[in-house]
Amino acid sequence: MDIFKDKTILLTGGTGSFGNKFTEIVLKKNKPKAIRIFSRGEKLQLDMANKFKDERLRFFIGDVRDKDRLHRAMTDADIVVHAAALKQVPACEYNPIEAVKTNIDGAANIIDAAIDNRVGKVMAISTDKAVHPVNLYGATKMTAEKLFSQGNSYAGKIKTKFSCVRYGNVIGSRGSVIPLFLKQKNQGPLTITDERMTRFWITLEQGVNFVIKCTEKMKGGEIFVPKIPSMKVTDLAEAIAPDNKKKVIGIRPGEKLHEILLTVDEARHSREFDDSFVIEPEQPFFNPKNFTEGKPLPEGFHYTSDNNNDWLSEKQLKKILKEF
Repeated sequence: MDIFKDKTILLTGGTGSFGNKFTEIVLKKNKPKAIRIFSRGEKLQLDMANKFKDERLRFFIGDVRDKDRLHRAMTDADIVVHAAALKQVPACEYNPIEAVKTNIDGAANIIDAAIDNRVGKVMAISTDKAVHPVNLYGATKMTAEKLFSQGNSYAGKIKTKFSCVRYGNVIGSRGSVIPLFLKQKNQGPLTITDERMTRFWITLEQGVNFVIKCTEKMKGGEIFVPKIPSMKVTDLAEAIAPDNKKKVIGIRPGEKLHEILLTVDEARHSREFDDSFVIEPEQPFFNPKNFTEGKPLPEGFHYTSDNNNDWLSEKQLKKILKEF
């Protein structure tokens, strides 16, 4: 099924790493009527227009903080994929009010504009940082998840549906440790915050394909979590620069040793599939019969980067790193 066939898609944060890959895949594999790229940067939009040269692309200069502009951009849109966010942890810590305006107020604006324009489906991109947050970025994304889930109650009889996808670090995205390590490889020692640290990892293409798949099957209110591999940061550093010294600099403010994608409490109302977990909302609007497949999770189950059964090997790491 091509959920995007003859549909108009609004993609917020469309000029980012996710937005570029999403646009590339959907233009190539699907048959959308139009993809509206909504972002603040005119230069990045120009670069994207020159890169794809596709008449199905539309470009809207705008900010998710501006509800009026969002309302205009969503006119006659069928699907919204919300990827816009302030996501750099140090920047959010130093500019907390700005982070709230974009990640929380912006989410509320997306919800209001989508309902007012009777958009069919809205899929928001979240992060493992939203689970048991220890920094402001994670706290804003946790709040955004709650807003999008409850957006289904706000929609009432209007058929707009809201769901989220939550996944881990994207290999090679802006702010990823991989570009940092590659730069440090030619300069001296690689800086590691803590030798015990583990992280979930997903490629951009995997992330986009998962979002597309979940947008197809969403009923409204769910949080979709992919099953993805873990890796130790020390293994990553060794795969990138085996001959370089490694310097431990200490864990940074707002940083975790291990990431969490599914908590014990969430597992009680989640279902497991071959490639993912689906966290079902506990609100009255959600019909528990929406997902008849999958299986309940055992009591006490949780999904963290250090208790994962799937780990990237050095060979797999090196294969991925060839892209960079």
